Amino acid sequence: MTRHSTGTREEWLAARLTLLKEEKALTSRGDDVAMQRQALPWVRIDKPYGFDTEAGAATLKDLFRGRSQLLVYHFMFGPDYTAGCPSCSSIADGFNGVVVHLENHDVAFAVVSRAPLEKLQGFRRRMGWDFNWVSSAPSDFNADFNVFFTEEQQQQGGIEYNYRREPAMAPRPPLEGKTVSEWKLRGSEGPVEIIASMTGTDVATYTRDRPGVSAFALQDGAVHHTYSGYARGVDGLWGMYQWLDRAPMGRNETGVWWRHHDAYGERRA
Repeated sequence: MTRHSTGTREEWLAARLTLLKEEKALTSRGDDVAMQRQALPWVRIDKPYGFDTEAGAATLKDLFRGRSQLLVYHFMFGPDYTAGCPSCSSIADGFNGVVVHLENHDVAFAVVSRAPLEKLQGFRRRMGWDFNWVSSAPSDFNADFNVFFTEEQQQQGGIEYNYRREPAMAPRPPLEGKTVSEWKLRGSEGPVEIIASMTGTDVATYTRDRPGVSAFALQDGAVHHTYSGYARGVDGLWGMYQWLDRAPMGRNETGVWWRHHDAYGERRA
């Protein structure tokens, strides 16, 4: 652990008051951005989207479940994954306690992935979650909202994610079918390779699905798209980082340290 500077209580208080001004400015700026987000024009959705849910086949409008607003988390879990994305999973660890409050404030909540419903339900049981998780497999929903891309798009530089076009993906060797339980760091793998291994896929397969959050509203009986955020636009939903940013050492990261919450093993005493 790196040694940190120390000081008197008076020095600490002076520095804390300076920081407080910055924190208040950041909060105020966040309020302004939230208002801009809410002021975006709404776009009517006429295309029918189908979903597999615990209650059977459903439309996008059905996901509102009697409410006028709908929030969707785009969870990275493709049909070829053996487990959900560990980053999405660590975000989803905070969903259970939040959903009841949203639903009592006229906001429905759904997690959407491309994997078959049975696979999603199995992983949800493993994680101990109970939020509404549906499969978009019957429709183009993920592709239309820019969280799924084809192998051809990857190879030809046709991916537009987070409102920018990405270059074509350079060829990468597969991870030889390694799963998270078999993965052993050799010191040469990059972060994406490590995370992909936790889903039982290689980098190309893993990155065809992407994370994001989308918002929808009902108006005059029609569904409207109001907002979508991607990449670091979902950082504010990643609860563990909101806490770590207030810890003495902050995020203190030297690589991919997070795992599915049942993969940490025994907690240190």
